[in-house]
Amino acid sequence: MEIITKAKKSCTAFEKPAPRKPGRGRPPKKGAAVHLMELFISRKEQFQEAEMELYGKRESIRYYCIDLLWGQKLYQELRFILVEMNGVQSILASTSLAPDPLSVIRLYSYRFRIECTFRELKQQIGAFCYHFWSKYMPKLSYYQKKGEPTPLERVKDEKSREKILEAVRAIEMHMVLSCIAMGILQSLSIRFIGKVSSIQIRYQRTPSRGRVSEGTLMHYFR
Repeated sequence: MEIITKAKKSCTAFEKPAPRKPGRGRPPKKGAAVHLMELFISRKEQFQEAEMELYGKRESIRYYCIDLLWGQKLYQELRFILVEMNGVQSILASTSLAPDPLSVIRLYSYRFRIECTFRELKQQIGAFCYHFWSKYMPKLSYYQKKGEPTPLERVKDEKSREKILEAVRAIEMHMVLSCIAMGILQSLSIRFIGKVSSIQIRYQRTPSRGRVSEGTLMHYFR
């Protein structure tokens, strides 16, 4: 699993250590410290310009990519992408060194869509309001020692394992059906653009004349 996230503006990374000189002593694990926000000024001439679609708009951005070591004692190599758009400076970090900078920027822009989808699944569809459980499910241990079997691995009885799997399948099926219902609402919203009004929803500050939200469509059907 690879992670793409936004780094703090105070983030500090390190260059790779220089080749070890002959002699005694432990080899260095890191090189000189790099304050990433300072690179917006010190290396502004190395920034590249590009145009890409972000958040539904065509935006002009400036970006700079650099691979540095990060972490305490671990010093894992990460790919940092410094992005400047509309005067706003951001630092993105990727655990994978394979994707190009524009792909990392595009993938991070999907974060807003994912969060909105979770919000609608929770508030409108009720996808996380399930109460599927089984008395055969073991209690989780927050103080489990390293090397000890997990609570599920301790379940040896075949009947108990079947009951646990049934509960897990019920949870998964509930989530799948909720996602299908969400997709149907979104498809109908696109299909009937301009035919469904959101004026009757008083809590909505800016009624849309085009595609309406899932909550508006559910209110319309009710």
